[in-house]
Amino acid sequence: MSVLGVFLASLLLAAVAPARAAGGGCAAERFSSNRVYAACSDLPHLGASVHWTYDAAASASLSVAFVAAPPSPGGWVAWGLNPTGGGMAGTQALVALPKGGGGGYEVQTFDIEGYSLSAPGKLKYPATDLAAEVAADGRVSVFGKLALQNGTAEVNQVWQVGPVSSGSMVPHAMSSDNKAAMGKLNLLTGAATSSGGGGSNLRKKNTHGILNAVSWGLLLPMGAIFARYLKTFKSADPAWFYLHVACQLIGYGVGVSGWATGIHLGNLSKGITYSLHRNIGITVFALGTLQIFALFLRPKKDHKYRIYWNAYHHSVGYTIIILGIVNIFKGMSILNVEQKWKTGYIITISILGGIAVILEAVTWSIVLKRRKEENKSYNGASNGHLPLSM
Repeated sequence: MSVLGVFLASLLLAAVAPARAAGGGCAAERFSSNRVYAACSDLPHLGASVHWTYDAAASASLSVAFVAAPPSPGGWVAWGLNPTGGGMAGTQALVALPKGGGGGYEVQTFDIEGYSLSAPGKLKYPATDLAAEVAADGRVSVFGKLALQNGTAEVNQVWQVGPVSSGSMVPHAMSSDNKAAMGKLNLLTGAATSSGGGGSNLRKKNTHGILNAVSWGLLLPMGAIFARYLKTFKSADPAWFYLHVACQLIGYGVGVSGWATGIHLGNLSKGITYSLHRNIGITVFALGTLQIFALFLRPKKDHKYRIYWNAYHHSVGYTIIILGIVNIFKGMSILNVEQKWKTGYIITISILGGIAVILEAVTWSIVLKRRKEENKSYNGASNGHLPLSM
């Protein structure tokens, strides 16, 4: 940025600060140790505010003060910058926690790799001058100085509050206000925007989860049910085959979209990897693609290799379904979705499982009845055996 640009930005900040002071809000807040900041913004969620002074021309240092009230006395407050996206994962956080023995507050730094805090550690932004204090009204202030990359003008900020129990942090609430506590902050103009329901990245993650839950977690199990059980009923031939193929092809198509969304999210979140979830997803996609190509190599019913194709097709198909369902629950844990969505999916899968159990009993009763009527031993080619092939 040119010297003229920095000068004009400084004039703009100087003009904004008095106007805000006249209207109260964050501009009316005062800090100890003569801490004064060039700009501030009242954040749109959790009743929080952020104050900062940014030296864009020289060292790109950001002196910041974040102010918020914990949900209960002695709780924690946190503010951070996310260099990789708009959500919690990847955030470089300054967390104010009460000291042991009632000795005020201290600041710990967390490099948040997932959706839960690990042990404190160094930030990607060198942090100095860390301090915290609690006011008479219970609001906690977090202070620090971060060294940003030269040329930084707009940052992704994330803030949060939560309780403390037995000296340990407790996860924050999942209210709409908590989930929306993130957005962009323009360090030069002072403009702060909220990401609403969690930002574009969160929407992409939700889309990724929904697509995969519908495809690998619902459509493919339904297609397997059609193929295994409806074929026993002569009146359902060949309708069962078209239902099976339709479910599998649509499910695969939707699954490819979900898989591609996951790859895109991975590219947006450099350094943040959910290895098991990713590896299972890649395996499911690869096996699903193999199944699609296998359809074009399906031998005729009377071909001597058909029995081997059947064994391959069913074993791979059931493997895809099992891994897909497991990975859906892994994804729900990563997204930290509300319990009602987990419960809804569990109920849906349970219903499909119950239908499969009922049809298993019904089809076996039909098979045994046919065997008895035809008085033939089971030889793998009888019209009455429980179908295992397409």
